[in-house]
Amino acid sequence: MKRESFGSRLGFILVSAGCAIGIGNVWKFPYICGAYGGAAFILIYLLFLLSLGIPVLVCEFAVGRGSRKSVAHCFNELEPKNGKWHSLRYIGIIGCYMLMMFYTTVGGWMLYYCVKGIRGDFVGASSEKITAAFSDMLTNAPNMLFWTILICILGFLVCLFGLNNGIERATKVMMAALILIMVVLAVHSVTMKGAGEGVQFYLVPNFQKMAESGIGNVIFAALSQAFFTLSIGIGAMLVFGSYLDRSRSLTGEAVNITVLDTFVALTAGFIIIPACFAYGIEPDAGPSLIFITLPNIFARMSGGRIWSFLFFLFLTFAAFTTVIAVFENLIVFNMELLGWRRKKSVLVCAVLVIVLSIPCVLGFNVWSGVQLLGEGSTIMDLEDFIVSNNLLPLGSLGYVLFCTRKNGWGWDAFLKEANTGAGIRFPKTLRAYVAYGIPAIIIVIYLKGYYDKFKSMGTPAFIGWMAFALVFLAWVIYCAVAVDKEPESESF
Repeated sequence: MKRESFGSRLGFILVSAGCAIGIGNVWKFPYICGAYGGAAFILIYLLFLLSLGIPVLVCEFAVGRGSRKSVAHCFNELEPKNGKWHSLRYIGIIGCYMLMMFYTTVGGWMLYYCVKGIRGDFVGASSEKITAAFSDMLTNAPNMLFWTILICILGFLVCLFGLNNGIERATKVMMAALILIMVVLAVHSVTMKGAGEGVQFYLVPNFQKMAESGIGNVIFAALSQAFFTLSIGIGAMLVFGSYLDRSRSLTGEAVNITVLDTFVALTAGFIIIPACFAYGIEPDAGPSLIFITLPNIFARMSGGRIWSFLFFLFLTFAAFTTVIAVFENLIVFNMELLGWRRKKSVLVCAVLVIVLSIPCVLGFNVWSGVQLLGEGSTIMDLEDFIVSNNLLPLGSLGYVLFCTRKNGWGWDAFLKEANTGAGIRFPKTLRAYVAYGIPAIIIVIYLKGYYDKFKSMGTPAFIGWMAFALVFLAWVIYCAVAVDKEPESESF
């Protein structure tokens, strides 16, 4: 079966950026920025994005383009015949499915709130009514299920038309609309009366605020956000590398995608933070910022109906571009592993994703008593923890090791693929940093995430979870060093 390819370079950049640009850029970035000192946090975040995010993204793209396969078969194509690297594909396969088990629910929320915005539900509404509306949505299982199923159906319909006529065409339209809407919203936000203080908070580094939050906490938050914002580690980006021709170097393309992703995150801050200051609301309200704090602002804003609709339309596009990008991964898994045609794979994946999304929906109502991560947690929290704190960092660790070890793909092969084509070259001198520095950083992020998550749960639970983390980490390292016969490899 002939492999599809992008119709244009712009299509590749927008589709890949659409996969990276998601709820985290708009939902998580502004409130983390608000909590950790505004511009002081942003400076550290950009530093880590350059030193960590881009190199890992180049590794993932290189494995995809070098193999011309998705994560389901990429390691089989490139590894030496005695390697165990192919076992790492399960991180990508499970990760993509599990990401969609809760991301489709959040995407459904955005779609629902987009409809609420155009209906004018927030206009003149009291704070109590807006808070109750979010709570009512979560407890209404049939309503939540409807919007989750709807976004799944819409996403798979786009994917049914293939890479060029479906995903590439739809993403170009949505990304253009997304950027235009963001610029309009940002200009409106920064020109509101009283927004100047928010702009100053956002643009002028406040190192005193950073010190109050704890410099270590700020650095780790920036490091984690830079790592997770690009959706690297589960092969979601890799598949688009496999569709890419060799006319351009991968470093240049990774930089372009990172710049676009960062532009969306920073512009989201210009939309949210000045608006919060204009209405005397703290911009560190956490996830409730999107569904409670901002609708309260829209309720008091002149023209709030149109602004709320545009804001949630922008959020819907941000979520939907990620949804269809990851759906494409799921579809290609079946096409490569089972030899199915696209239509059959789309149908099976659609049914499977809808069924797998049900636990997340029910976790806020019927199954709200399931609190495996501690009191007050939900099934979504568990699924998000598995993906964000486990599969993304450990999958990224696997790609970096695979691209730098002699018993994997190897540094020379990686460098040749990354630097094929016109554009920015990946520096050969970074070998030691990529081979040892980045893995060390990823391991720290991984273990620190477990420590922060479970340090307050009591000694037995803490020891148990940390033991699980170490076992999972050991498995990834085993796949990176184990061979069936005597290895001809450098030690790591």
